[in-house]
Amino acid sequence: HQQMDAAAAALDFETAAILRDRLRAATFIQGSQAINAEGLGNADIFAVAASGGHSAIQAFFVRGGQNWGHRAFFPSHTEGLDEGEVLTAFLAQFYEEVPPPRTILVDRDLAEAKLLAEALAAAAGGKVEISVPQRGDRRRLIQQASRNAVEALERRAAESGTKARLGRELAEFLELPEPPQRIEVYDNSHIQGTAALGAMIVAGPEGFVKGQYRKWNIKTAQTNDDFAMMREVFQRRFARAQDEDPDRDGGMWPDLVLIDGGKGQMSAARDTLEELGIEDVPLIAIAKGPHHGREGREVFHFPDGREKMLPENAPLLFHLQRLRDEVHRFAI
Repeated sequence: HQQMDAAAAALDFETAAILRDRLRAATFIQGSQAINAEGLGNADIFAVAASGGHSAIQAFFVRGGQNWGHRAFFPSHTEGLDEGEVLTAFLAQFYEEVPPPRTILVDRDLAEAKLLAEALAAAAGGKVEISVPQRGDRRRLIQQASRNAVEALERRAAESGTKARLGRELAEFLELPEPPQRIEVYDNSHIQGTAALGAMIVAGPEGFVKGQYRKWNIKTAQTNDDFAMMREVFQRRFARAQDEDPDRDGGMWPDLVLIDGGKGQMSAARDTLEELGIEDVPLIAIAKGPHHGREGREVFHFPDGREKMLPENAPLLFHLQRLRDEVHRFAI
């Protein structure tokens, strides 16, 4: 039991994601998969795939003989473990957060299956059966889950390859020492001169980090003075970072700050940081440039006054536009 708990604790599963999705409904009702679940009653189905030190676990959830959704999980820190150990540790942690059904179907024999079933029986309030189906509909379900696990792993690998490449290109174009792990993007918004606020979104290597987004109600700046609003937001944001995380090891400091705007916004943000004694946070402003044809191309303003542009169809340009569009959406 202790070994199983330790194995689960050692693996960094997406517990927060599990809980978040759990709150959406009684079970994961997330996309429908054409699976034949008749006669299964209540069951969870799991298959695992591994490649190059990475793992994917595909889950189908069946309640009352109906498909109640599916999703893939990507446990980290699985190097050196065989697939059976990964699945066992995953199940031990998964069912800490989720009530187990009476039937759990898996794609392989698990060394700890008996112990795990006994531990889960207490949570389920009755016997839990963990089995590897050999024939019929149950076998076909497991085969489908296995195929999905392999596809999920391939998709994840392709996506992370693209993200890593974008990170390298971003660092090169914006002259950063290495790909940024935390990007903060800022924008100001007001409704016809009232209800002014500053907005910040955060992006990491895996995409947007929505739990870190922030808004500031503008207190002192005039709502028609975009530069003053920018100064106020930066003053409040970075004075707090200095106060709460002076050693910069609490994950509050960005590796890159993007601001929506041109030279004026750049000066406002740069001067505010300098007044706070902060001169090493990379800062870039994104402005719509002079119009070439119908679409204006973005101009990237550097703190030293230099300007750069990207080719029209560059994937990096789309990536940076998405960051800017997200802060607009959040601010509005």
